[in-house]
Amino acid sequence: MDIIQAISLALLQGLTEFLPISSSAHLILLPVILGWEDQGLAFDVAVHVGTLTAVVAYYRKDLLTIIAAWFGSFTGKGASDDSRLAWYVVLGTIPVGLAGLSMPHSLEESLRSPLVIATSTIVFAMLLWVSEKFAKERRTVVTLFDALLVGVFQAIALIPGTSRAGITITAGLFSGLQREQAARFSFLLSIPVIALAGMLKAFELFKSDIEVMWDFMAIGAAISCVVAYLTIGWFLKLLNRIGMIPFVWYRLALGIVLFVVFIR
Repeated sequence: MDIIQAISLALLQGLTEFLPISSSAHLILLPVILGWEDQGLAFDVAVHVGTLTAVVAYYRKDLLTIIAAWFGSFTGKGASDDSRLAWYVVLGTIPVGLAGLSMPHSLEESLRSPLVIATSTIVFAMLLWVSEKFAKERRTVVTLFDALLVGVFQAIALIPGTSRAGITITAGLFSGLQREQAARFSFLLSIPVIALAGMLKAFELFKSDIEVMWDFMAIGAAISCVVAYLTIGWFLKLLNRIGMIPFVWYRLALGIVLFVVFIR
């Protein structure tokens, strides 16, 4: 890896992690398209730490309120929407955790093919379009049903090209949440998911003999953090103005290009 590749991948991770276009697909495809060697496990850990830091920083006030309410529910203050939301984040994380731990490594590798990415990019673009057009945005408070539905849908995001943000926001819209609340719950759910994925990758890195390029890791983490933080705010503002349709068109165009390029 050289500095150009490190910066490019960090920018790409920060930009796509919280958009409904699949960061994993873009990180797989960019080295394939440009003929780069795989960036390696250590760099993946670094950029995930960066995006995790970004979402925690962006929702720091919400997180403090939610955590305080959760602890308060054990000390006689009773349950509240915030304390229940904490449990819903935990509950929504369980399906993807179980699916990730039970997925064979050989299956995970086979799913990283451009044709799988192209197919999932198009299929879940259409599902996103259906949720945008026909879902009823009635509620602002997350319920147990929302947590269960979004949690199950989140497990599907293990397929590259699906987009964790896209599939969880889609599920939130289907369950009746308003756009901004669906996105907020999606981003809160990303915290334990990214943390668990990062810890798993870090454990794999610890067991391996991979040489760690600490300078590139630091650059990747810093860039992905800053870009992801800015992207979250931009996306939430854009979501209220124009909705999800531009991302649907982007996904459809990307999927078609991938089929044309890789089927030949």
